[in-house]
Amino acid sequence: MFRPLVALLFAGCMAPAAADVRLLASVKPLQLIAAAVQDGAGSPEVLLPPGASPHHYALRPSDVRTLREATLFYWIGPDLEAFLPRVLDGRRQPSLAVQELPGLQLRHFASDPEAHGDEHDHAHRPGTLDAHLWLLPANARLIAARMASDLAGADPASAARYQANLAAFEARLDDLDRRLRARLEKLAGKPYFVFHEAYDYFEAAYGLDHAGVFSVSPDVPPGARQVAAMRQRLQEAGPTCVFSEPPLQPRLAQTLSAGLPVRLAELDPLGSGVPVGPQGYEQLLEHLGEGLAGCLEAL
Repeated sequence: MFRPLVALLFAGCMAPAAADVRLLASVKPLQLIAAAVQDGAGSPEVLLPPGASPHHYALRPSDVRTLREATLFYWIGPDLEAFLPRVLDGRRQPSLAVQELPGLQLRHFASDPEAHGDEHDHAHRPGTLDAHLWLLPANARLIAARMASDLAGADPASAARYQANLAAFEARLDDLDRRLRARLEKLAGKPYFVFHEAYDYFEAAYGLDHAGVFSVSPDVPPGARQVAAMRQRLQEAGPTCVFSEPPLQPRLAQTLSAGLPVRLAELDPLGSGVPVGPQGYEQLLEHLGEGLAGCLEAL
């Protein structure tokens, strides 16, 4: 009578144990995608703290240790995190710059710097890769699929869970895409301005197009001539929306829009305030859609 129990215990001992996989993402949007894939099997970490610029972050010794100890590491690529290639030379575990994934839809900043009458900072030079690629749901699907495959290779015991999580993530994206499309496509043509050229992927997916970019570095205030030119553009636009983003302060936006029919709002392409969880990536996109629609529908 004890044989079935013994056999069951023996089989349990022989079953492969789940591996302790430490998945590290460079920026929060990648962490949110990973959280959907790892749900129930692990919790992804993120390298950059909230509010840190991926363009100019300075790694601490503890960051370097975390980076070198992670089982899997995902980053956007040198077009966003220019500080990483040198550090990755000392890493022995797998790393992936997701901008190199086959099939990814990539965009480049306008080769004509006068396309929107904008000024470009060093990280957004005309013709260079627009690295905000996570804001296109189709790209998030490819990134999630690669993460699920890599995780299954590092943790075969949980492979079925990763594939189930991937399927659930894709189904939720299908539903979200339908809802965003139904609300945003009817707003095409309504004018709005942004302080950072970060939204082209999202706009292309849902039929929107900003009227201009106020490319202002948070470290270098614009001069009087630049402010005057910005205000002139807002005067010519008529009723419009101006979107700032954290950690930029809206004081400049308030100065520019004083006395004009301008509505002020905020967009966060990094999802700084989104809780890390299996539906975090969808919440990032939902917040963008709500921010844009909430302002543009009121014009």
